[in-house]
Amino acid sequence: MNTPPLPKQFALDISHSPKASLENYLPGKDLALISALQNIKRSWAISANESSNNPLNQRWIYWWGPEGSGRTHLLEAIRNAAQDTGLECIALSPLEPTAWIRLEEKMGALAESKKASVITVDDVDHLDDRLIGSLFRILNTVQASKAIHIFMAGNTAPANLKLREDLRTRLGWGLVFQTQLLDDDEKIQALEEAARARGLVLSPDVLPWLSSRFYRDMPSLMALIDALDAYSLETKRAVTLPLVRELLQPK
Repeated sequence: MNTPPLPKQFALDISHSPKASLENYLPGKDLALISALQNIKRSWAISANESSNNPLNQRWIYWWGPEGSGRTHLLEAIRNAAQDTGLECIALSPLEPTAWIRLEEKMGALAESKKASVITVDDVDHLDDRLIGSLFRILNTVQASKAIHIFMAGNTAPANLKLREDLRTRLGWGLVFQTQLLDDDEKIQALEEAARARGLVLSPDVLPWLSSRFYRDMPSLMALIDALDAYSLETKRAVTLPLVRELLQPK
């Protein structure tokens, strides 16, 4: 079945969505990754300024999985956790090349600092040659430092990335995990939790109908929860299956 387009005016209204966190991520089969990130988060709260005993496998993690498996959510979640602890955080992606230049200019200072700092890199598989070189240099500095944490995500395992061999090797120096898509029951549970976090009450037939007939990836499903929340407030009606069908009806 074709996925109907989400009405644009509601799909873009996400200002009231809870920010990404490790607590509002449904781990599914990703328990080992979530456990590792939670341990790191706890270590920041206890000793954010201590970097003398900070092994690489607690500062260097790469995870990979298909689109919709939560890769970006987890990067945002660990970055938010670091910011809440007062750590300096830098987010990198292929879409913002200037951020890479700014980071390289300050890598020396970050490496010399005793206070922990955090770098996240999204969509490693989309890096161009210039950014591949930049990531290689950044990783070399991170490896030599005890203070810098780096979390990276891509769509496949390091060995299968279309990158330079020396960079593929370095991506595997720390911990490597795979993020996996949720099955339908897990999606329904995730959507129930997302709705509950927004104070949104859904009739029992809404989520099974949506997960089996419409959106198949979590970002789209979460956008739909936001759209239903907005539409319910605008129309002052409960979120029932007729309201969902009305929202999704082509205009």
